[in-house]
Amino acid sequence: MISKKINEALNAQINYEFWSGYLYLSMANHFEAIGRKGIANWFRIQFKEEFDHAQIFINYLNARDGRVILAPIAEVPVEWQSPLDAFANTLAHERKVTALINNLYALAEEEKDFATREMLNWFVAEQVQEEETAQDIIDNLELVGEDGTGIYQIDSELGKRTYTAPAPLNKNA
Repeated sequence: MISKKINEALNAQINYEFWSGYLYLSMANHFEAIGRKGIANWFRIQFKEEFDHAQIFINYLNARDGRVILAPIAEVPVEWQSPLDAFANTLAHERKVTALINNLYALAEEEKDFATREMLNWFVAEQVQEEETAQDIIDNLELVGEDGTGIYQIDSELGKRTYTAPAPLNKNA
């Protein structure tokens, strides 16, 4: 059985993960509309990953006899000035998610809920990768600046990203 405090905190995180997915889907649609299909692809996959993250938390709460309570999704932005602007927003957003995961981890320790702390280990590692990836893309965008050829190459590279279900959802992993 999971404590009420942990249950409420995980529900808040579930809803934040869904909001994150909406944010990335909005980014995907923005870049699709302006002809940056590779960048749109990257954000569509990011959208799927965020919904996967919510599902991991949902599965965990259900396994621990918790109660999942979904809340309305707040409005998300719909426009960005440039790919660099969108990825800077992405990095800032992922840093916020990292702080939220760290807070959940601290709460699990405070509550002596070692099962939840163990489950959160995957998210701690995932956030390191999320921030690193966003920073790498920002570094490349800053390198090419406004150069159309450079933006085209980055867009093409981001279009090659493929979706892979996260390990906690992959029953064969």
